[in-house]
Parts: sequence; structure tokens; C-alpha cells
Amino acid sequence: MIEGLLPRPVATAEAFGDPAGEPVPFPGEEHLLPGAVPARRREFTTARACARRALGRLGVPPAPLPYDSSRAPVWPDGFVGSITHCTGYRAAAVARAADLAALGIDAEPHGPLDGTGVLSMVSSAEERAHLADLAAVRPDVHWDRALFSAKESVFKAWFPLTGRWLDFKEATVAFRPRTESFTARLHVEGPLVDGVRTTAFEGGFLVSGGLMLTATSVRRATLAGRGAENDPDPSRPRGPR
Repeated sequence: MIEGLLPRPVATAEAFGDPAGEPVPFPGEEHLLPGAVPARRREFTTARACARRALGRLGVPPAPLPYDSSRAPVWPDGFVGSITHCTGYRAAAVARAADLAALGIDAEPHGPLDGTGVLSMVSSAEERAHLADLAAVRPDVHWDRALFSAKESVFKAWFPLTGRWLDFKEATVAFRPRTESFTARLHVEGPLVDGVRTTAFEGGFLVSGGLMLTATSVRRATLAGRGAENDPDPSRPRGPR
């Protein structure tokens, strides 16, 4: 499913469950989950397996994928990527750094945000008014969850480019329901990509199988004028809504 939200240079892999039995970490990753509960070990192991499958589609042989001090995955030299997991779904997306500067994906259960006041913590008054308008057009979508997920995807693309945290309210997300896409406009100075200042992140969303999926990618400035070949592939099926 996630592949339909990303441009052609990206390779993806996903899983809708974990293998039966005790999870077996890939050699070299055993130390990455000290004291983790079984559920956490399973999701980590399956998600990392998805990442290796995706990298394999770009010709990268299987290898451990550690994380850095911020607990973000460390990708092989010359590659960028993102991993996500939630109940019933694990996925990874990777690309050559020559094609994309960064990418981010996120998966969430498609339901309202949990907890009183969570929406006000992650959104502005402008965004909450936007979500109310969207609900009148597409009442089948939990737009508060879409907003949260879109900002998670944006952060995953932002952080490798900047090494800095991005607060939920430091970007304003606007959705386009007809095209199932969004723009996240930054309110802080964005990263330089090939000498060009990033002021916004473009992405897409998908509701399918009880999941809310979002993704964003940052194209290289040298590829920005190449048009459709860097846009999500319209021929890829997105599955039932």
C-alpha cells in the first residue's frame, strides 16, 4: 500500500503481521533491544526485515541496521529511508541518496486520536478549522489522525536533514482530499537541499484496511524539474478505501 504514496525511485516492503514463534533478530542486531517486551521485539524484527527487503530491491545485500543516538535507523552509505510500524502493519521505504534527499513514512490505526486535548497539543487553531471543513467533505476520514500521521512523516524526513527536532506546531498541514495529498508549510527555517532552502514538505495519505498511511519525500534540487517521474506513480493501485 505504502508504495502508492511515494515517487518511483523509492523501494518499499511491508508486512501485515509477524512470523509465528519467538522473534529472531538479524545477526548484529541482537543488542539493539535490551530488555524489550516480546511485542516490541516482534515489531522491531519484522520492520527491520522489511527494510532489508526494500534495500535488496535496490541491490543492497542484507546487513544489520542499527540506530543512532536519537534511535533513528542508520542506513547504508548512499541511501535514505524510513520505517514505520503499528498494530497489524510494518513497512519500510528506501531510496538512493542521489535520487532523494530524505523521505518519511508513518502508519497509524485509522481512528480518532486518543486522549483529551491531544489534538490541541499537535495542531493550531487554523489546522483545527481546516479539519472541520474536511470532515464535511470526507466524513469517512479521521482527519485528526491524518494530521498527526502527516506530521510524523514530515518529522522523519526533516530530522536526517537537520539533526533538530521539529515541534508539532512548527509546521502547518493542509490536506487536498481529492488528490489524497498534503502540504506541510514550515514556520522555522528549513534545511538546505542542494543549495535550495526547503520551505514545505509535500506528501500523500491513504486510508485502507483500518490503517491511516502517510508519506513525504524530498527530491534533489537537480531532479525537481523532471516532472511526473518524481511524483507518486498514478498507476499503482492503492487498494480499497
